[in-house]
Amino acid sequence: MASFSIPLSGLAASTQALNIISNNLANMNTVGYKDQTASFQDLFYQNFGSDGAGDPIQVGAGTTVGSVATNFTNGDLQNTGLSSNAAITGNGFFVTEQADGTVEYTRAGDFTVNSAGQLVTPDGQTVMGFPAVNGVINQSAALSPVQVGPGESSPPSATTTMQQQTNLNAAAPVGTTYSTSMAVFDSLGESHVLTFNYTMTAPDTWTYQVTLPAADTGGAGAPTVLATGTLNFNSSGNLTSPTGSVPVNINGLADGAANLTVGWSLTDASGNSLITQVASSSTTTTTNQNGYIAGTLQGYSILPDGTIQGQFSNGQTQAIGQLALASFNNNQGLQLTGGDSYQSTLASGAAVIGTAGNGGRGTITGGAVELSNVDISTEFTNLIVVQRAFEADSRVVTTFDSVGSTTTNLQATPGN
Repeated sequence: MASFSIPLSGLAASTQALNIISNNLANMNTVGYKDQTASFQDLFYQNFGSDGAGDPIQVGAGTTVGSVATNFTNGDLQNTGLSSNAAITGNGFFVTEQADGTVEYTRAGDFTVNSAGQLVTPDGQTVMGFPAVNGVINQSAALSPVQVGPGESSPPSATTTMQQQTNLNAAAPVGTTYSTSMAVFDSLGESHVLTFNYTMTAPDTWTYQVTLPAADTGGAGAPTVLATGTLNFNSSGNLTSPTGSVPVNINGLADGAANLTVGWSLTDASGNSLITQVASSSTTTTTNQNGYIAGTLQGYSILPDGTIQGQFSNGQTQAIGQLALASFNNNQGLQLTGGDSYQSTLASGAAVIGTAGNGGRGTITGGAVELSNVDISTEFTNLIVVQRAFEADSRVVTTFDSVGSTTTNLQATPGN
């Protein structure tokens, strides 16, 4: 009987819907999983003519699953405390690459670090992003695997400014000398200790001399004099001249580093004296300079724009890369490939690559993952509805079978 095809189509469609619901429930704890919903549509209709009013007489041929929509709303975030993990809030997908170069996209940010120091997905795909050189991210460069391994380093930086908070004893007798020292760094990251000798020559007047050990410039004997001058103070003990910054030139270093010109700041940004003269012991309380040695990566964190901020052994922090995000004109057109991954299709349109927080893309939370957005209450409700539909179609099949049996028995009755 042809009518069997109608309830059978309902049974087939309900079975597919049950499969989708069961898959949702199975992935309730899958990081980055997005809930799916089946939508039914009716099949073609047979036309049996028209009624007296000219209206068509049509009988349907059943149903089928017309589409499966993915719910791309955000899942809850779960803090993991792992620096390699990242979660997207809002639109966008992480960009990953398989070993054969195939590019895929995912919302699952439960990344780890492989032996090469690269961020990778649980199934080994490398996470792609924008590279950084000496802390500067190049968003015009081609995407490359994100490196967070111990091979990352912070290059040395030569000192260009220095300052010290020093008081010279106003009650000291003329001829008194006070010495203090501080280290600066050259372009190779080598440390050099400068000595500052202050000598009182008259009330409110001191001379200064900045020296460097002779060995630092390949010599021997007396220290090399780098700078000399006179400091003048007013009756309040504040420096009146010179003010601002005094250049200290360090040339011909034995290690082959570039020549240095270090600005010695005598006043702070507000114009207050850093060198003072009051009637208390000559002492230096603080010293500061902006150079540093080379450093190795000690840790990292992921910022909301996807920048990976490295912390180095020399106390510096700098960008070592930036996670890329992809967006699509039609997320529903993406092809699921398993492993929480998608591929672009003609329906989805090509990926638009950019950074978090730009172009309609969401932001990133480091040290967290996005959980599945499956709602168990909704799924159980859907399960009841589909189950009832399946039972109803099963009852129709039973009814048609009963009708068929009755018809057969009528035909088999003698005398009919």
